[in-house]
Amino acid sequence: MIKIITVGKVKEKFFRDAILEYQKRLQKYTKLELIEVNDVSFDNPTLILEKECLSIEKYIASTDFVITLEIEGKELDSVTFAEQIEKWQMQYSNICFIIGGSYGLHQKIKTRSNFSLSFSKMTFPHQLFRILLLEQIYRSYRILNNESYHK
Repeated sequence: MIKIITVGKVKEKFFRDAILEYQKRLQKYTKLELIEVNDVSFDNPTLILEKECLSIEKYIASTDFVITLEIEGKELDSVTFAEQIEKWQMQYSNICFIIGGSYGLHQKIKTRSNFSLSFSKMTFPHQLFRILLLEQIYRSYRILNNESYHK
């Protein structure tokens, strides 16, 4: 199973539609669970990260293989990412991706992470990034099943 934990809600219909499309496509390959935790609005970034951390931790099982999405993480091409997903799924029943909020992720979540992944040194809107992650997971399954998919 793939679990994706994200901070904040997707408000725009076009983003929600894209997420639903990839959820539908991924049904063929894996069970997918999308979890949205509330973002927190305080003037204190440290307090925000602590509150978001508590919300995220509720959904991480001790047996999950946790992948945090971080600018400082390791960059992979799509084929290598697919190969990694295959390896991780052989060892763990759940792969859990975590996308932080505006201030990133609390150090406690980063420490719990089994793998830190970066898509780019650029910063993306969190709603858009969910779609990018879903697309790359979908692309991975297509690669692993030797199915054609645009390059």
